[in-house]
Amino acid sequence: MSEAALDPRIAQQAAEWFLLLQSGEASADDRAAFEHWRRGDPQCERAWQRAEHVGATLGNIPASVGMPALRRRRRSDRRDALKTLALLVAAPSAAWLGYRQLPWQSWRADYRTDIGERRDFALPDASHVWLNTDSAIDVDYGERERLLHLRSGEILVQTAPDRAAVSRPFVVATRDGRIRALGTRFIVRRHDDATTVTVLERAVEIRPGGAGMSRIIEAGTSTRFDALAIGPAVPAAVQADAWTQGVIYADGMRLDDFIAELGRYRPGVVRCHPDVAALKVSGAFQVRDTEPVLRSLTRALPVSLVYRTRWWVSVEPG
Repeated sequence: MSEAALDPRIAQQAAEWFLLLQSGEASADDRAAFEHWRRGDPQCERAWQRAEHVGATLGNIPASVGMPALRRRRRSDRRDALKTLALLVAAPSAAWLGYRQLPWQSWRADYRTDIGERRDFALPDASHVWLNTDSAIDVDYGERERLLHLRSGEILVQTAPDRAAVSRPFVVATRDGRIRALGTRFIVRRHDDATTVTVLERAVEIRPGGAGMSRIIEAGTSTRFDALAIGPAVPAAVQADAWTQGVIYADGMRLDDFIAELGRYRPGVVRCHPDVAALKVSGAFQVRDTEPVLRSLTRALPVSLVYRTRWWVSVEPG
C-alpha cells in the first residue's frame, strides 16, 4: 500500500464513512452515496483502502462507536474519534500509536448531556450549574475547595456562599487551567485548543495551568485562554446565556460560524461550503429542532442544502 501523503480532508471523509459503514446501520441510500464518493476521485479510493487497512490492523471497531451511535455521544467524543481515525488513515504505519488513546474507551462523567440536550441541577452547597448540549463535568467537593472539572462542552455556573465551617473557593478546571469564582455567575466553554470564559456577574480569576500568572475578569466581558496565556478581555456577546433557554442569537454572524454553532445541537455532520461562508446571519433561532433552522437559511440567503446521508448535510451555494 502506498505511503504517499493523503489530503487531510479526504482522510477525514474516509474516517466518517468507515464509522458509518462499520456501525451496521447504514441505509441503502447511505451505501449508494458512499460508492459515489469512493469512485469520484482516485484519492478517495486510496483513502478508503487505507481505512480498510487500519480496520484490519486494529480489528473491528465496536458497532457502539459507529456514526449513528456516535450521534448520541458528546460531539467532542465523536470529533476526537473521527480525528484519530483520520490521522490513522493518513498515516496507517502509526496506527498502533493511536489506538490505545481512542476516546470510546473513556466515555464516563458524573454529569453529561447528549447532543441537543440541556440539563441543570443544584450542587451540594446550593450553587447551580447548567450544562449545554454535548457537555460533561465531574464534581469534586472536598475539604479545601469546591471543584467542577469541565471535561467537554459548556456550562453556566451560579455560585452560592459556602456553608462549610471553613469557606472553600469555588473552582472550575479545564485542561487549560483553573477559573476561581469571586461570588459570580459565569460561563465556561471548552474548545479543542483553548477555554473561553464569559462573566455575567461579579468576577472570576483565571490561572492558566502552565504559566505562573493569573488575571481577574470582570462582569460583561469574555476572554479565551490556554495553558500558557490569557487573551485580552472583550465585551461579552449579547445574550451569551441564551442557550440555557434553547436559543442561539446571531447578530451579523458569519454563516460558517453560525453553522458550526448550530452543529453543536445537531446529530451527525453539518458543513458550510467556503463560497458562502462569509454570508451574514441574524436572528434568534430555537435549537430544539435544527432542521427548520437549516431550511430557514435557504429562504433568507442564496444557499441550498445538500444531503449526502441523513446524518451528513452541507450548506452550499443556492
